[in-house]
Amino acid sequence: MSKNLVIVESPAKAKTIKKFLGANYEVIASNGHVRDLPKSQLGIDVENDFEPKYITIRGKGDLLAKLRKEVKKADKVYLATDPDREGEAISWHLSKTLKLEDNNSSRITFNEITKNAVKASIKQARDIDMNLVDSQQTRRILDRMVGYSISPLLWAKVKRGLSAGRVQSVALRIICDREEEINAFVPEEYWNLEAIFQLAGEKAPLVAKLSAKENEKLTIRSEEELNKVLKELEGAAYRITEIKRGERQKKAPLPFTTSTLQQEAAKTLNFSTSKTMRLAQQLYEGIDIKNHGTIGLITYLRTDSIRISEEADVAARDFIKENYGAAFVADKENGKESNKKIQDAHEAIRPTYVELTPVLIKESLSREQFRLYQLIWRRFVASRMQSAKYETISVRIDGNGYRFNSSASKLIFDGYMTVYSTDEDDKQNSAMLKNLSEDTAVNLNELNPTQHFTQPPAHYTEASLVKTLEELGIGRPSTYAPTITTILARRYVVKENKNLYVTELGEVVNNIMKQAFPSIVDVNFTANLESLLDSVEDGTIIWKTVVRNFYPDLEAAVVHAEESLEEIKIEDEKTDVICEECGRNMVIKYGPHGKFLACPGFPDCRNTKPYLEKIGVSCPLCGKDVVIRKTKKGRKYYGCENNPECEFMTWQKPSEQKCPKCNGVMVEKGTSLVCIDEKCGCIVAKN
Repeated sequence: MSKNLVIVESPAKAKTIKKFLGANYEVIASNGHVRDLPKSQLGIDVENDFEPKYITIRGKGDLLAKLRKEVKKADKVYLATDPDREGEAISWHLSKTLKLEDNNSSRITFNEITKNAVKASIKQARDIDMNLVDSQQTRRILDRMVGYSISPLLWAKVKRGLSAGRVQSVALRIICDREEEINAFVPEEYWNLEAIFQLAGEKAPLVAKLSAKENEKLTIRSEEELNKVLKELEGAAYRITEIKRGERQKKAPLPFTTSTLQQEAAKTLNFSTSKTMRLAQQLYEGIDIKNHGTIGLITYLRTDSIRISEEADVAARDFIKENYGAAFVADKENGKESNKKIQDAHEAIRPTYVELTPVLIKESLSREQFRLYQLIWRRFVASRMQSAKYETISVRIDGNGYRFNSSASKLIFDGYMTVYSTDEDDKQNSAMLKNLSEDTAVNLNELNPTQHFTQPPAHYTEASLVKTLEELGIGRPSTYAPTITTILARRYVVKENKNLYVTELGEVVNNIMKQAFPSIVDVNFTANLESLLDSVEDGTIIWKTVVRNFYPDLEAAVVHAEESLEEIKIEDEKTDVICEECGRNMVIKYGPHGKFLACPGFPDCRNTKPYLEKIGVSCPLCGKDVVIRKTKKGRKYYGCENNPECEFMTWQKPSEQKCPKCNGVMVEKGTSLVCIDEKCGCIVAKN
């Protein structure tokens, strides 16, 4: 009887698949990549048309020896690594390392680890797709060229152990640019004016907001403008001039892609992108479920497609009809594919068996696995359900030429919200005022003005950064989590209360990259490279053409940077702080957490201490110097040198200049000084 060998990436996946294939199949895991570019050198022969030099990854020797023995015993070898570019490349590396011949080896892929999918893939075995391999190979080579060419310059400039990357450096720049926007943002004052009306025949008052004057949109920008409006409204007679009743629908959400899953898991479950992907990998590869054995619970987790197989679509609709009723089943698929390149061989992320509800398998999952599975299951089922429907009403009230508007909505059909709703889904806003008509008498109870200030752009979170990277076409589903993990691990960025903040080290690295390698950190350039990788996958561009065009510009930039960076290399700055241990003047050095004071007598004297950089401003509370400090995670702020006795602190740089309005502290915002007290709102030009 013939013997077949199936090679997958992970032991968990091997265990799940073995169960489906029976005694004639041996399933072994390669534990990911088996060969790669060497760590000790560039590994790309620039003189020989950029030929990569692959070597066996250290520690894989015994595993490969075992695989070679199994290959000799097998009549047929199936390479069943993940169904994406990287998986295709792993299969190709395996075929080269194990010296597999085309006639006795085949590539198989499946989007879900189910019995039907795995058996069907063997019937549809194919050759390795070299376009996919070349696309992944190009990405790896470009990333290696950038990392190995630029990182040594960062070591020389700042400190050893830093790194630059084709995608990570752009992600860092995006976060830095947002930080600059926030720091330069000057708030603008505005006022809202709400009117509280009593309507004849209605118990509840109606709250309406001032929106226009003489049919032109009105924005009140100061207290003086507000007082003018209030004066003109004195003694005004109010009447209802328009009532609109209607219905609106809220469409069901699309099933998850990698990006949207990471965003939603971050928002609703407070999971990091790396945690989401780790848990999703476990759900995909297989979990031992009571009364079912080991099964894959979700489809492949790296995808930018929202397509659903016909079989899964029918199963979901049947499940909804049976459990919620025919009225809840969507008439047709909701949403269209985006125009950008997607790997359409994949489906969206969905449960492999819709009938396995989260509650049914809860006891077989860890708490975190359950929460993620529940999110994926609910989102998929919701995507096959009808829209939610609301009854709406909007009312316009006029008085002395001013227009006030009020609107309300009431949920009249839950639709998809029966299984899936978010914080933005308001089930009911307010009473619908059924008896309201244009003849209804209107009396003003009170006018309620409130002062506001425009807010700066929000700091990036992991979720919003993933969304931005996807919108800009930077990276692909498999790159978002490792990119964010890297910039956090390098301490270029820190995470506090979900927000991402740039550290002093991150600012230094970003400034060097912008100065010396503007194209590498250019968003459009990086996005264009992604589209070229897609063209390699399509077979419309030869992979070496991309590398040939990329390398000369990178080489020229590196040569120029080596010369210019030597001129601006940071030397240790001597201070007037005396080392208590040896009497030398201490110097300022850069470490992984930013600047610190160190004795120049290292290694004989190893004395170090925090560096508190004075900014030339006195503390408004106690009169001592304000210094630059950092939180435990590395985020910069300004505080008194007498901390903790003096508690003064601000995120923005304070000024010696006092607020001309309230005599309070002014902080720098771009080219302006802004009072730290929002209620004051004073803004003056910086001297």
